[in-house]
Amino acid sequence: MSTDTQTLDIPKVSAYLEKHLEGFEGPLEVSKFQAGQSNPTFLLKTPSRNYVLRRKPPGVLLKSAHAVDREFRVQKALQDTDVPVSKMHLLCEDDDVIGSAFYIMDHIDGRNFMDPRMPDMDKAGRAGVIDEMNRVLAALHEVDIDAVGLSDYGPPGNYYERQVARWTKQYRASETEDLPAMNKLIEKLTASIPADDGQRTLVHGDYRIDNMMFEKDGTKCLAILDWELSTIGHPYADLAAVIMQWQMPAGTEGRGFGGVDRAALGVPSDAEFIAKYCERRGLDGIDNFGFYLAFCFFRMAGIIQGVLKRALDGNASNPQRAMKVGAYVPVFAENGLKALEGK
Repeated sequence: MSTDTQTLDIPKVSAYLEKHLEGFEGPLEVSKFQAGQSNPTFLLKTPSRNYVLRRKPPGVLLKSAHAVDREFRVQKALQDTDVPVSKMHLLCEDDDVIGSAFYIMDHIDGRNFMDPRMPDMDKAGRAGVIDEMNRVLAALHEVDIDAVGLSDYGPPGNYYERQVARWTKQYRASETEDLPAMNKLIEKLTASIPADDGQRTLVHGDYRIDNMMFEKDGTKCLAILDWELSTIGHPYADLAAVIMQWQMPAGTEGRGFGGVDRAALGVPSDAEFIAKYCERRGLDGIDNFGFYLAFCFFRMAGIIQGVLKRALDGNASNPQRAMKVGAYVPVFAENGLKALEGK
């Protein structure tokens, strides 16, 4: 089986879509999106409309990773909710078609911000985008998981116990060097998991501005992308993921606000963003936020360690970028320790 993540067998894809996708008419033109490290994603252009194909990478993969079937299921379940998602068309789990499972969804003709400073936006525009990001996050956590058929989308029990155990295992499986900061973070995080407060919601798992599509000339979110890490869990993990990202260096690599005058840009402070989220969900506030922040740094370190391992093994979606991203593992681990210690 081929381990090529850069190309698709266009004749095979066309033949499959002609048979299974209503309204599909070729010829088909294919190009690969360079953003995203996990599941290779392709733009499919046809004379009448455009689609997106998102596939599981071929080759040997970590168990439970790259679950495109889960991505398809959750986005399909959210079609008629207040959470914006692309329209799902079909899921193919037959590896014989292109070498791994894939799904087809509508292409969203919008804009994506790889840099949260949004250099091409004015102050009011930035404020609007960030507020929309806040609104959509609150809406996501208010979805009635029973009503949309997702009550079994994640196991019961303490979400953080489950996640810390899972990502520790994933990290160890893709470990390439001994990192004392990561070892210490795993130990401390495991020892400080808070008691379950009963909140059980849909969580995205990688909620940040570059995983969202917005109107080309407005601030409305058209779709949340990249649902690979979604599950039923605890909502503060998503909220803390936003705050975690903002603490990173500014620019398209760190994708944060480190060293940036946010007020001058029209961007709220961490506290203001958290307060607005709590207001939208009717919450009085959040205790022990340092734990949730540390957890997000830990999980992201585990994720990018996997990206680095795939690059070294030769089956990363974007090998050059994967090596750059992988260099951040110790940074995330150290920041996780600081968050846990309240620094």
